[in-house]
Amino acid sequence: MTNLEPGTLVGGVDTHADTIHVAAVDSWGRQLGDQEFPTTPSGYRQALAFLTGRGEVVGIGIEGTSSYGVGITRAAGEAGIAVFEVVRPERAVRRREGKSDPLDAYQAAQAMLSGRATAAAKSADITALRALHNARRSAVKARAAAQSRFATNW
Repeated sequence: MTNLEPGTLVGGVDTHADTIHVAAVDSWGRQLGDQEFPTTPSGYRQALAFLTGRGEVVGIGIEGTSSYGVGITRAAGEAGIAVFEVVRPERAVRRREGKSDPLDAYQAAQAMLSGRATAAAKSADITALRALHNARRSAVKARAAAQSRFATNW
């Protein structure tokens, strides 16, 4: 995403259980604004309207696309906006630069702009497959434990 057209922007989202913090960065890396929204369908619509009101959105970097960010990830995908998973900044970076929701949202947008955020967001299909895989793994472990107990009781 390093070669954006003038007038385009990228978004960054810091996710939490009750709120998301959204930031917009233009093609030159300038901060265009940030705002907090509730984690509700109307909050997701407001967040996307906030971003699209500042220019053409070419992508959004979201921390936690399969946990707290699943709602905004789906809403952005349905709106036709490319969504990428952003890895939370390292502890050293957070200590040096500070920790706040606006900073985290801007860092997610900067990760998009610099090309560090290249992992596609997890889709609902992947989330369902992960849940199925975890259930199977748990069942296999329980079966092995039961067989082990049965063998020692004989």
